Amino acid sequence: MTDRPTPGPPPPLSVAMLLILAGDTLAKRVNDRLRPHGLSLRHLGALGHLARNPQISYTELARRARVTVQSMHKTVAALVELGAVRHPPGGRGRTAALEVTERGRELLAIGTAAISDLDAELAAALPAPADGDRLATDLLTILRPPARA
Repeated sequence: MTDRPTPGPPPPLSVAMLLILAGDTLAKRVNDRLRPHGLSLRHLGALGHLARNPQISYTELARRARVTVQSMHKTVAALVELGAVRHPPGGRGRTAALEVTERGRELLAIGTAAISDLDAELAAALPAPADGDRLATDLLTILRPPARA
């Protein structure tokens, strides 16, 4: 006979751990939907920032994605290879100076639709439709940086 330790009670629920797990799970689900189009969530984020501000710097793109500048250069290079963005003639300097192409706008619409579909799935899993708005508001409150003393 082998003595097996008796499992203890389950750990208490942790909002922080549940948010981390939810974030990882949802990111995977979005990436699974984007992968057939050659995209990832990081590509989609960079593409969205470039669509709103083509003069954004690589440094700012990297900061917003929470990656290194070198990693963002690779991300943008992948978008160029996909035909989603292009360097305009003479576009040199500190800014990314990238133009979102028609293909880039198509990919951005595909990504936006994938996220909207996921939003609808999440809303359908809630007890009441208004719960989605309340959850979003509560999450924004939780994620707001704490006030400095």
